[in-house]
Amino acid sequence: NWMGVPHKLGGKDKQGVDCSGFTSLLEKEIYNQDLPSTARDMADHIKRKYEDDLLEGDLVFFDFNGQKCSHVGVYLRNNKFVHASTSRGVIISDLKDPWYYKYFSRAGSIN
Repeated sequence: NWMGVPHKLGGKDKQGVDCSGFTSLLEKEIYNQDLPSTARDMADHIKRKYEDDLLEGDLVFFDFNGQKCSHVGVYLRNNKFVHASTSRGVIISDLKDPWYYKYFSRAGSIN
């Protein structure tokens, strides 16, 4: 029921949400996990994994605009992840999509 919610920097509700806000809300609602508020801080609190070892609910991070771990999403399965895109809002994307994959930096489970 979050699909298509628009991107809004700092947003944390269905009026608008950013990547870290959406990830925090999803992890709390589905997995009862509390996360830090920024993607970079989330990246510091994961147990890193190889791509082939990812499980549903793990976090995936991307380095956009030269900034380390500036974007985060939640891994689903079959290389798919859900995230809040700045241009398209909440969507499901493919980790192996060449555009995302070139920015993929790390992934892992919540400690």
